Amino acid sequence: MSTEHTAVADRRILRRAEVEAKTGFKRAHIYNLMKEGKFPKALRLGIRAVGWDSAEIDSWITERIKERV
Repeated sequence: MSTEHTAVADRRILRRAEVEAKTGFKRAHIYNLMKEGKFPKALRLGIRAVGWDSAEIDSWITERIKERV
């Protein structure tokens, strides 16, 4: 199994609590960053439910780490 295939298999929708845990940011800060275009946009899952693409969140975190170097 290739690395690319594994990455796709691991891709999933993260709910807000998981995004907060991964980034260390609270809800308001996440939404402010999204409004400024500095954070991946949430996906509408239902009337009152949103989630984020795990691959987009992981890439965003990786980019923040690269900027530090």
